[in-house]
Amino acid sequence: MDDLDYGTRNKRGDWAPSGHIEVAPFWAWPPKALAILKWLPEYIWPWNAFHMATALLYWFYVVPDVETMKTLTWGWALWLYAVNAAAIFIFYGSVELFFYVKRKQGNRFKYNAKFPSEQPSDVFWFKSQNIDNFLRSFFVSIPLWTLVEVLFLWVFANGWVPWLGWSEHPYYLAFLVVVAPMIHEVHFFCIHRLIHWGPLYRWIHSVHHNSVNPSPWSSLSMHPIEGFLYHAVAFWHLVIPSNPIVAMFQLHIAGFGAVNGHIGFDKLEITEETPLDTHAYAHYLHHKYFEVNYGGDGLIPLDKWLGTWHDGTKEGDAQMQARFAKKKARMNAKAERANS
Repeated sequence: MDDLDYGTRNKRGDWAPSGHIEVAPFWAWPPKALAILKWLPEYIWPWNAFHMATALLYWFYVVPDVETMKTLTWGWALWLYAVNAAAIFIFYGSVELFFYVKRKQGNRFKYNAKFPSEQPSDVFWFKSQNIDNFLRSFFVSIPLWTLVEVLFLWVFANGWVPWLGWSEHPYYLAFLVVVAPMIHEVHFFCIHRLIHWGPLYRWIHSVHHNSVNPSPWSSLSMHPIEGFLYHAVAFWHLVIPSNPIVAMFQLHIAGFGAVNGHIGFDKLEITEETPLDTHAYAHYLHHKYFEVNYGGDGLIPLDKWLGTWHDGTKEGDAQMQARFAKKKARMNAKAERANS
C-alpha cells in the first residue's frame, strides 16, 4: 500500500493522516442519524469485540470457581498473573515482532519514522526503550492489573457487592457493556490529567512519557501508582450494581486496550485489501505534544470541552500554540509579580 494515498510525510519522514480526528458523532447537534449508524460498527469492531471476547474466554476458561475465589490465596492469583502475562506477551509481542522487529511494512503509516531501537537513551534501563518498557510492563503493571482483577473477583465471590445475573437483568447489563468504554475514557482522563500536575508528573507519569516515540511495549510501561490507578477502572463495577464479566470486560479495555494508543502506526497492513485502523493518532499526539488529548479519541470529548483537544490538523496546532502562549504569559506575569 502507498501511505501517501492516506496522508503526508514531512522532511524527517514522519507520517500524518489526512483529515482530522472526529469526536463520536452523537455529540453533534443537530444529531445525524446516518453518521451515528456508520460509526456504530467501528465502535464495536474490532477492538471492543476483541475485549469482550477475551473477557468471556477468561470467565469460562481461566477464572477459578466461586468457592476458590472466596479465599485469597497465592495459587489462583499467580495463575491469573501467568495468564495475563502470557496473553500480553502474545498479543503485544505479535505486533512488536511483525511491525517493529521484522518491520513487515517498514515505516509506512508510522507516525514517527524512526524505531525505538534506533534511539538509545540514558532515561531507559540499559539505555533501551524496548527492554525498559518490557520489564516495567511485566514486573510492574501486569502484577498490578492482576491485583485489581483478584480483588474484584474476591469481592464478587464473597457477595459483598451486588452480583446481577444476566437472565434477570439482561438490558441493564447490556447497557453497562455498551458504556464500559465510556467509563474507561472518563476514568482515564481524570487520572491522566491529575498525574500531569507538576509534582505528580515528575514523580509518577514521567516514567511513561519517557517513551516519546511509543511502541507496543510502551503501552503498560508505567510507575506503580499510575499502573494501579489505570487498571482500577474495574473497581467502578464494585460501586455500581454490575456483574464480574462486565468488570472483566472493563479491565480488558484497559489492559489489552492500552496498546491502541501506542502501536505507533495509523494502519496495520494485515492484508493488502483490509488494513486495520489502529485509532492510535489521538494518543500519539499526546506523547508528541504532552499537553493535549488527555482522554481517548473523542468518545466522551472531555478534551474538546476543556480546551485540550488536538484533532491532528494545522488548526489544531494553532489552537495548541495559542494555549501554550497564554500559559507562558501567565507564568511570566506570575514570576514578575513574585520578583517585584
